[in-house]
Amino acid sequence: MTGKVCGMCGGPLPSKADSRGRAAVYCSAACRQRAYRSRRDPAPDVQALIAEVGRVANRLAPQPPEEFLTDLTSLTSDVGRLRRIAQLALRTKDENVTAAPVTETVDEVAFAARIEEHQRELRVHCYRMVGSYDDAEDLVQETFLRAWRGREGFEGRSSFRAWLYRIATNTCLDFLRRNKRVPRPYDPLPDVEQGEPPQFLPWLQPFPDDSAEIAETRETMELVFLAAIQHLPPKQRAVVILNDVLGWKAAETADLLETTVASVTSALQRARPTLRERLPERRTDWARTVRPTEEEQAILRRYMAAATADGDSRVMAELLREDVLVTMPPNPLWFSGRDVFLGFVAKSLDPASPTYFGEWKHLPTVANGLPAAAGYVRRPGTRIYRAQVLDVLRIEDGRVAEITAFEPHLFPAFGLPLTLT
Repeated sequence: MTGKVCGMCGGPLPSKADSRGRAAVYCSAACRQRAYRSRRDPAPDVQALIAEVGRVANRLAPQPPEEFLTDLTSLTSDVGRLRRIAQLALRTKDENVTAAPVTETVDEVAFAARIEEHQRELRVHCYRMVGSYDDAEDLVQETFLRAWRGREGFEGRSSFRAWLYRIATNTCLDFLRRNKRVPRPYDPLPDVEQGEPPQFLPWLQPFPDDSAEIAETRETMELVFLAAIQHLPPKQRAVVILNDVLGWKAAETADLLETTVASVTSALQRARPTLRERLPERRTDWARTVRPTEEEQAILRRYMAAATADGDSRVMAELLREDVLVTMPPNPLWFSGRDVFLGFVAKSLDPASPTYFGEWKHLPTVANGLPAAAGYVRRPGTRIYRAQVLDVLRIEDGRVAEITAFEPHLFPAFGLPLTLT
């Protein structure tokens, strides 16, 4: 049987009868990429992680600040992974009615470590399903607990990964049944000519960039795609994500959702036109890069320089498209058009204005594979710059086409401080 099934998912390989070259190892490009990621980021070795935490902690020094921040970010990531493994092992231990022997405790830790291998991609999957980073974190933890409680039901008929995806998808569907989320148009602002209001998704949140998590799928992590897919009914959303985003076959998707191939095909036929209506017309022409391009990073730097009291408003005007759209979920405030938005910004940046907000500093970051500016403001009469907003930029043809401004509570997830001096 070796060599006749996919080395990643265990599905049948494509026929090589009419082709030349090496025999296929994986059934699709998606499985090939997942295999690459699994080799690059294998299941965690708990003792090795502990040793690495100790090594980095022992060399911590506040100077130079760049290395200090790098080491702290590394520590946060490794300690977070250890915490998740320990918490899951502890919770699963609490599920046992009788006292467990030492060997069973070891098995629990091994099970937690095995799940941790898939933790990143499951977080992304849940995020695509619900559009909220906070909810995705909770749903991944619930998925892990459901996996532990139902571990006896895993019979090996599918891969362990596919089994976890089944649990994660059903967990998300249960969540969406309990929490009805329907996009609706923004309310118009009084006395402001803004045109057709966009759709309001107050639950939408950014996703911290991690090239290991979103490699090769930037276009399916961008906020414009996340917003569009939220218009689909939950079952259609799951089918599109599994089939069109993850590259699963219709039969695999049908098996996971416990439905028929015909039902999956019908759901795709209904969902795809809806997505096309909600996505920008030229989206298929965008460069599919993993991280922001050099041009996008240069535009981000100019944007951050212009978004201060000392910034040049002419530069900001040059950076924005005339029809730029600005939204601020979960707040119902929105601006459509460069002049309307710049009029609002100018008042908040002018120290002589009664609506002057304060002095700004910015740090560059990446959210959903897009350039983003973390904004900190020092309010009049204070000394500390405090986290205020995360502006995620969508750039088309060298200009900012859309700004989605988020509240700052997720700064730590991006490795960003909450204050600056």
